[in-house]
Amino acid sequence: MRIKYADMINDFKALGIELSDKQLAQFDKYYELLIKWNEVMNLTAITEFDSVCKLHFVDSISAYKYFDFSKDDYSLIDVGTGAGFPGIPLKIVFPKLKITLLDSLNKRLNFLNEVIDELGLNNEGSIVTLHGRAEDYSSIGNKDSLRETFDIAVSRAVANLSTLSEYCLPYVKVGGRFIAYKSEKAGEELSKAKGAIHLLGGKLIDSPEFVLPDSEYSRTICIIEKKEKTSKQYPRKAGVPSKKPLS
Repeated sequence: MRIKYADMINDFKALGIELSDKQLAQFDKYYELLIKWNEVMNLTAITEFDSVCKLHFVDSISAYKYFDFSKDDYSLIDVGTGAGFPGIPLKIVFPKLKITLLDSLNKRLNFLNEVIDELGLNNEGSIVTLHGRAEDYSSIGNKDSLRETFDIAVSRAVANLSTLSEYCLPYVKVGGRFIAYKSEKAGEELSKAKGAIHLLGGKLIDSPEFVLPDSEYSRTICIIEKKEKTSKQYPRKAGVPSKKPLS
């Protein structure tokens, strides 16, 4: 197992993480299930082993360089989790996290529930899946609202930062963090999103640009602190944040 994952092990070491044999076995099972389910539904266009390790597994943990997920038993929501990135890798590496995986497609959640069961991810801090759009569970009127109940919101979803902030910041407690994974340098996007972040009660506190270990893949991690409660008017109705991003 360690020979098979030698490159990934080194990448994690570069991030300051030593993977146990149990964690390697969990990543191996995750990869196996990802490829199996991807044959019957669209989970990822990236399927080659080394690429999945680098661009999904290592990338999902890369924010650890700038935020210590192991510091506390944080509650975390992964908004638009898709195939489980970054939520599942974060859970494997930091098992005490209490994670909610939110996605709008039930078929993806069926996959994630099998991953959770097969990897035994509920053995320490809890991990659950939740079906719905990003706007559904953070609105004032929803009786099942999870508004401002999480220490951390994360997202690797493909959307501009203004839209992602409206999706994610309403879920975060005052004093918590929204961590957005961007797959490229994001200076211009950050500039355009500053007004939206302020409107939603947040403040950008860091936006490091870096390259994934032993690669040429540029990344930006945007770390936004929740400074005050989000106004009741946000998020707007489903579909509006993506069609008309705040400025």
